[in-house]
Amino acid sequence: MNIVLEIFNYIKDLGATTMMPIIICIMGLIMGAGIGKSIRAGLTVGIGFIGLNLVTGLMGSSLGAAVQEMVSRYGLSLSVIDVGWPSAASIAFASTVGMVIIPACLLVNIVMLLTNTTQTVDVDIWDYWHFAFTGSLVAILTGSQVYGIIAAILNMVIIMVLADWTAKGVEETLGLPGVSLPHGFTTAYAPIAIVLNKIIDMIPGVNKISFDLEKMQKKFGVFGEPILVGTILGLIIGFLAGYDVAPSNGNLGILGLGVNLGAVLVLIPKMAALLMEGLLPISDTASEFIEKKFSNRGKIYIGLDSAVGVGHPLTLSVALILVPLAVFLAVILPGNKTMPFADLAVFPWMFVLITPVVKGNGFRALVIGFVTVAAGLYIATNLSPLITEAAKVSGYDMGTATAITSICDGANPLTWAVVRLHGINPLVGLGSVGAVAAGLALINRRKIKKEAALLHTGE
Repeated sequence: MNIVLEIFNYIKDLGATTMMPIIICIMGLIMGAGIGKSIRAGLTVGIGFIGLNLVTGLMGSSLGAAVQEMVSRYGLSLSVIDVGWPSAASIAFASTVGMVIIPACLLVNIVMLLTNTTQTVDVDIWDYWHFAFTGSLVAILTGSQVYGIIAAILNMVIIMVLADWTAKGVEETLGLPGVSLPHGFTTAYAPIAIVLNKIIDMIPGVNKISFDLEKMQKKFGVFGEPILVGTILGLIIGFLAGYDVAPSNGNLGILGLGVNLGAVLVLIPKMAALLMEGLLPISDTASEFIEKKFSNRGKIYIGLDSAVGVGHPLTLSVALILVPLAVFLAVILPGNKTMPFADLAVFPWMFVLITPVVKGNGFRALVIGFVTVAAGLYIATNLSPLITEAAKVSGYDMGTATAITSICDGANPLTWAVVRLHGINPLVGLGSVGAVAAGLALINRRKIKKEAALLHTGE
């Protein structure tokens, strides 16, 4: 068992940009895509991820510096520090739950595929840390590693089903055929977006409000294009940060920040397109393989990091609008103690599946985004004592901080629900979350079987 864990830890430590090409290449070989096509597909996917990381890193550094200036300029101070997702991931993987999460989740995915309770082959092994994060908090709260591991697995089952249910929107709105997003952070917001979207549907007048970036682009020409939208938002954020027009004091300046964020809105979709170029041959081969080997299967999706979907102009625009707004919300919301900082760059990940739910309606995306950010601050504050304790147990160096959190995954509504249900009573948590996971899996099974029947009768 120790040897198996060491192997998976080695794979995990390779990092997503190295691990994903290997996994995609192996999948291609298994599915019969051939050596050359499999190697090319794997490398193209890896290069796409590297490109995405470079551009999102540019966005993070640009926004991070501007937000720090805003915090300093307006004298903002809150007691819980947002340490960012890399810290949250390291805390999760350093836990006992994190040690077993990769082999456990791979086994769960195989079982779900064999039982027709999912259509997703989740190759995004690195992001299993989201499930481990939930499990590590449950383990801290209950004092039981067993409860923590079970909670992590149930978290995954729920996310896998939600990934199947949102895959059609991912294909149609985000332009990612054959892809689903079983991402523990992004996918958790889909049910909330669906509920809020239905509520908006029931409000006369408000349900008619809509603005679409594609229509704006047609109406306003160049001024509606992502490059101009990103640049204008960058200019506004730079102004709020108190930047000079030109670079000074080590910052980019208002104009520099504008150009940087304009570049982000242009480059991220291009990097996502490069990633999809590598993935599509494997996706097509996988579909053919499943059709030949499993006559009772519906469509199969390849589960990827939601980074592949952040390039939609609406997703990025809403995220950039809500970044400065989130800082001010953090200050004015009564009872909130979290100052969003390190994870401001992951805001687009929060909205990836909101975009297809609202079918590109910018007004609805902003309303739902506002609600999720506000709720996320309260969730992050509520979970911060457990996150702080988990950090101490894992040996994470908190520096001078006395309380830490992370917008990703500390503001995750599904993580919060799973953890707090276990807080009522471990058996209550296990029973209620298990019932939800089993119910969703069975509903999904019926959906998959029905789809497969239609597919194979030619209807």
